[in-house]
Amino acid sequence: MKQIAVTAALAVMAWSGVASANGVDVSAFVKRDQFKTIQISPKGDYYAATVPLEDRTILVVMRRSDNKVTTSFALGRNTHVEGFAWVNHERLLISVSEKMGALAEPRGTGEIYAINAQGGGAEMLVGQRVQGNGLGTKIQPRKVEMVAARLVDDLPADDKNVIIAVMPFSDDPFTRAERMDVYTGRRTPVANAPVRNAHFVTDNAGEVRFAHGFGLDNRWKLYYRDARGNDWRLVNDEAVSGTAWQPVGFSADNAVAYIDAVQKSGPNAVLAYDTATGTATQVLRDAVADPARHLYVNGRPIGAVFVDGKPKFAFYDEKDPRARLHRSLEAALAPDPVMITSETDDGRYALVETWSDRSPGDFYLFDTQAKKLSHLLSRRSWFDPAKMAEMRPFSFAARDGLVLHGYLTLPAGRSERNLPLVVMPHGGPYGVQDHWGFDGEVQMLANAGYGVLQLNFRGSDGYGQAFRQAGAREWGGKMQNDLTDATRWAIAQGYADAKRICIYGGSYGGYAALMGAAKEPDLYRCAVGYVGVYDLPAMQKEDARNSNRVGRWSAEWVGDLESLAAVSPNRMAERIKVPVFLAAGGEDEVAPISHSKLMEAALVKAGASVETLYYPNEGHGFYLESNRTEFARRLLVFLSRHLGGAMAATPAEGAPDKAP
Repeated sequence: MKQIAVTAALAVMAWSGVASANGVDVSAFVKRDQFKTIQISPKGDYYAATVPLEDRTILVVMRRSDNKVTTSFALGRNTHVEGFAWVNHERLLISVSEKMGALAEPRGTGEIYAINAQGGGAEMLVGQRVQGNGLGTKIQPRKVEMVAARLVDDLPADDKNVIIAVMPFSDDPFTRAERMDVYTGRRTPVANAPVRNAHFVTDNAGEVRFAHGFGLDNRWKLYYRDARGNDWRLVNDEAVSGTAWQPVGFSADNAVAYIDAVQKSGPNAVLAYDTATGTATQVLRDAVADPARHLYVNGRPIGAVFVDGKPKFAFYDEKDPRARLHRSLEAALAPDPVMITSETDDGRYALVETWSDRSPGDFYLFDTQAKKLSHLLSRRSWFDPAKMAEMRPFSFAARDGLVLHGYLTLPAGRSERNLPLVVMPHGGPYGVQDHWGFDGEVQMLANAGYGVLQLNFRGSDGYGQAFRQAGAREWGGKMQNDLTDATRWAIAQGYADAKRICIYGGSYGGYAALMGAAKEPDLYRCAVGYVGVYDLPAMQKEDARNSNRVGRWSAEWVGDLESLAAVSPNRMAERIKVPVFLAAGGEDEVAPISHSKLMEAALVKAGASVETLYYPNEGHGFYLESNRTEFARRLLVFLSRHLGGAMAATPAEGAPDKAP
């Protein structure tokens, strides 16, 4: 068993995982994963892995025989390797995103780069910054145009070409599919989309068969064609059917297409769509949760993962060889869930990932011939899972009867009764959900002695369209009531001490924290808003300036401009009677720091207690480890002052911080 090393910065750090008399070692929780994603090359000669650094994510390629780094790929500040794919045994394609801050939604640059596994050959093949040979020649190595591109199909049977989607820069672009040479970047047209901002799906022969995207009405349209050159036909329109269909892929014979289908009530289902008859039959559906991700073998979908508590894996055919392999690995690595992340073309070697609520995750190399499973690396090897806290799924009925789901993390080795509690609403709020799994910040709070409550309030993703839609225009309304009801549930169950509860969140969670303090002044003892939005009319005007489509979305999901002042925390500061801690970044483009400063000014004017931590060089979530460490330290001091938990250890002095 060998631990892969890339740089000295990734060295393993020993840590016990228990808050001692010297307080909580926040550096262990702030420290980033050693790796994010790792894949084995088609012939098994190399590993490629993404490595998170302070303000960027890089790609590193290592030779499997000796773990020597053969090449790496990195760009500038706020740029991240968003995805990568082995397109043959020596060549990788890389997609890049940009985001200003750790919590910001990644924005793809639309550029595709390529590198060789042995080093060299790094170049941009398509994107807005592709450089030509100048105006003096008609001979250009690749097309120079203002477009965004993304990989559609790496064409496993073709080592030279891939299918990409290319989208011109305009307000309502029509996407086109093109075949691209992965060495020269030369592109030839394959298909034009019948809908704006389309995504394409190919069959097992690499033919573009589906196109789906949003129409001008903000509703999903799905088009299908039988083969290249055939006309597109509309097979589902959300505006008509009331449900959205998104294609997943094709069966081995291309006769059946699998569809992730929204249902009018309850969670999404996976349908088998007969391409000859146009009929669809249900093949997978969970009673509670949507498919969280789909499972593939060489581009062919074979099942799905459902996340309602611990992940559940379901297959279209349990007798499929991959399904049987998965079940045997589950048995070998129980009780943790397992995921086969990549494998060699001959099926000899497979990379297997495991994780849990107490473990950030481990990777194993499985030799399918020798039936040998070898530990490869850990995401954060300094944690001892046995000393981490358990994350328990729970559910209950809200005041209007809607069933809500969430997670309660309880400190390890302590009584489960009458705990100080931190209620931690997630960001988003739409299209986002809290999952069962290791969360460093949650574990830090549990390590300090707090119970941590995370709720997937209405509007959250993962429980069907009707549940998500139930959160529309409910900022400060039913979404907030759900958090209140969950807090009271924890009190009624005996987990939480009613006199020691704080609400803390980031982004939308920051809004919900301050709104909770305003709306329920007797329920919480303190509130923490991290890179939050607090003036909804201002936020909606910012959205409207971004684009007409975002403006329409904001009106549909957040509310009418004239109604939002009544549910803006900065305009309700006189109702907030508890201490508040605000943190924000000066470069935040999602929740501008002006929101936090308006909130601070309103609290000061109302005579409330408020403290702040602002960094002018940070965005939507802090990147720099020193800044994240300081925020974590300040957070624990603030919570300790009002709830009584442990504080951060001061490494230089070997003693905990003191709450004034």
